Amino acid sequence: MEKVLELVFKGALGKNATLNVRDPKEGVTKAEADTAMQAIIAANVIDSSAGDLAAIKEARVRTTDVDILE
Repeated sequence: MEKVLELVFKGALGKNATLNVRDPKEGVTKAEADTAMQAIIAANVIDSSAGDLAAIKEARVRTTDVDILE
């Protein structure tokens, strides 16, 4: 099973931008994700087609089962 933390931002151009973090720590909370996202917005270190990251839209954990065919 694979887990990805998806941090979804609203960009200055009105589009969304998603930052994917593979294998997030178990039990990551909304407060922790929001704190990380605020730091990313404040640092302005992400170049995105959505423009500068302007606000938090949502954070979510996506879980995927992977079955290898043999």
